[in-house]
Amino acid sequence: MSGISIGEAARKSGLRPSAIRYYEKLGLLAKASRVNGRRRYDHQILGRLAIVRFARHVGFTLTETKLLLDGFDMRPPSQRWHALARSKLTQLDELIAEAKKIRELLQETVQHKCPKLAERGSALSPSHTSAKPKSHRQRKQPLA
Repeated sequence: MSGISIGEAARKSGLRPSAIRYYEKLGLLAKASRVNGRRRYDHQILGRLAIVRFARHVGFTLTETKLLLDGFDMRPPSQRWHALARSKLTQLDELIAEAKKIRELLQETVQHKCPKLAERGSALSPSHTSAKPKSHRQRKQPLA
């Protein structure tokens, strides 16, 4: 048989077969050919999966990853990559700034012998309904 099985692709890429099927369903990966009803992938799938893993690891959503990879077989175009990476860096800077504020607030609260948490909560602006920054709330896709 030519190509590699989904199991082999999963082992070599460090992903679960279900994640590979899901990425294929979303269009991040080309449809696999079938041999006797079983998926067979070209060896280039490993490079594509490595790009997907990297993009996911640095915080790209599946939608952003698809945008990055759309229309390209192996390497994403550097212009598109740079624009997406710059945007992600801005989001990360905002996330870090928010995390520092949350850390400072927690440290101040811990320093009180008997903190009045209701007062602390009332002092927050209405936009602070969750301790999780926006970028974490957006991630609804399962991680691989």
